[in-house]
Amino acid sequence: MAVQAKICGISTPEALDAALAGGASHIGFVFFSKSPRHVSLDQAAALVERMAGRALSVALFVDPDADFVAQIMKRGAFDVAQFHGEESPAFVAQSARQLGVEVWKAVPVRTRADLDLTASYQGAATRILYDAKPPKAMDLPGGTGLRFDWALLDGFSHPLPWILAGGLDPENVSDAVSRTSARFVDVSSGVESAPGIKDVDKISTFLKATHSL
Repeated sequence: MAVQAKICGISTPEALDAALAGGASHIGFVFFSKSPRHVSLDQAAALVERMAGRALSVALFVDPDADFVAQIMKRGAFDVAQFHGEESPAFVAQSARQLGVEVWKAVPVRTRADLDLTASYQGAATRILYDAKPPKAMDLPGGTGLRFDWALLDGFSHPLPWILAGGLDPENVSDAVSRTSARFVDVSSGVESAPGIKDVDKISTFLKATHSL
């Protein structure tokens, strides 16, 4: 099975076109005001329309209000809701029932004990996304360019289908997949020239690397 790739934090037509041309399976749009990748609903809806079904669209939220999620998902016609904060299994499960779409839950990882938290999302989330746990002083739960120790995944029994994120870039994604046996990867800051500014050449190179695996 080919390695799937999600390009997250897309905010411009140029970046979107590069991701689609490179064969990204999923495109992520961030609805979190503290993020440099934050987009308005109008921005994201226009980009989803531009996608024309060539990839699946993912709306990313951080500790959102349930009504806000429902509004965004309905008006934007997104395929997936991704929760990247401290959302409880109960919240994730309720969202899945109400939205009727795939629901992903990001889990911040620094130690093996962090991985054990994923079991609580069985029956709630569709997929788990392993990301690096940022320092407490950082306001962003993801898109930080940090990576966790991939060796933590050795021998771990994944309770759900999973995605590898955290510090991936065109230079290390091949090693990451080889080391972890991941079949789905997620990148954001690793294909940027500055925070929130996607680099079309890096997007292309990243996707070429994943498609060669």
